[in-house]
Amino acid sequence: MAFTRQEIRDSIERAGDEHWQALTLHHTEAYPESNPTPGDVARAEAARLNELGLGDNPDLELVESRVERVEPAVRITHVFEDRAKGTRFETEPFTGYD
Repeated sequence: MAFTRQEIRDSIERAGDEHWQALTLHHTEAYPESNPTPGDVARAEAARLNELGLGDNPDLELVESRVERVEPAVRITHVFEDRAKGTRFETEPFTGYD
């Protein structure tokens, strides 16, 4: 089943408050510029992961999503558990949303 904006938001929150705060500050501290909102980023990440085919694999579980600020953008790394293999892996860090 494809990822949704809410699932990505939940995975960022599972990574810890500092990750959600990094995403929020990326948007609010850019004023008067207009960086994407946290919801916009979560929606775009859901679409990106779905395009990579990760949302349709029933063996994969999204464990958490880590967010780092790397001005003028954010870097996002997703951690997945492959239930069939009993292993975890991270996606390549994606930098964008500036």
